[in-house]
Amino acid sequence: MENKRHDAKCLTITYLTKGSYLSLNGSDKEADNISSIKKIQMADGKDYPYCSSQAVRRALREQLRTLGCELSEGVASDTEKGAATTKCDPQKYIDDDLFGFMKAGAKTIKRTSPVRVSPLISLEPYRGELDFGTNYMSVTSGGNPNIFETEIHSGFYRGTILIELDRVGEASPGDLYELSLNSKEKQERVSLLLDAIQNLWTVGRQTRFLSDMSPKFVCAALLRVKNPIFLESVFVENNQVKYPIILQTIHDFKDVLIDYVIGERKGFFESDNAETASIGEAFQRMKQWLTEIYND
Repeated sequence: MENKRHDAKCLTITYLTKGSYLSLNGSDKEADNISSIKKIQMADGKDYPYCSSQAVRRALREQLRTLGCELSEGVASDTEKGAATTKCDPQKYIDDDLFGFMKAGAKTIKRTSPVRVSPLISLEPYRGELDFGTNYMSVTSGGNPNIFETEIHSGFYRGTILIELDRVGEASPGDLYELSLNSKEKQERVSLLLDAIQNLWTVGRQTRFLSDMSPKFVCAALLRVKNPIFLESVFVENNQVKYPIILQTIHDFKDVLIDYVIGERKGFFESDNAETASIGEAFQRMKQWLTEIYND
């Protein structure tokens, strides 16, 4: 690949994860004693569970906190009936920079997120499984057992994250906030985000449905344009990633592709691909790109 890292406009990462026993994201209740999961009906007429992009963004924020970042806490609106927002200080807070904000008022202050997140969508349909539970706390207080059920699922999930590298740490003309980071600070923030992605752990429903949602497979590309090229190009069949469509995607976008890396959890799939890196090596490669991009 021709080394033109300074032309990079985005880093896009499509990843696969798998859960054996999941209830990732709650939906509206269909019945009083059933807690549903979010689902979307595809063209085949089947329902596929998903974890919303809002939940994924919340999970990334919380992982940044775990990594030692100070986050911009929510504050009440200073206008009547206004919505709560963050402190709206992207110069100081990494999450205000990466995930954006909006503060309505006489002059609306907003930042469009340079980190774009897709829902985490299952590649396998919902099969109708339910987890049966009973709340015995009501018994100890003299009542009857509170019986409930929760929809559960098992299978592979696919998600994509696109990072607008040219916007991280930079304000746009007309923005009503301060944001001007040096190259080292920009690199550090994107590197921390990569750590959060590599260690993705959804924060909802983990008490009874603990799951490891960290990537087991990644396709990452550094591009001169902003396009999530692998978003609809990663599939699994018989516990094996379908590589031909990935390789065709790389070929189709070679004119705007600066570099790419494919990584997998070795030993996780039916057979290892000798030409792919490990997950750890793939994320280290991405961090090396950042060093070259933000090198003054």
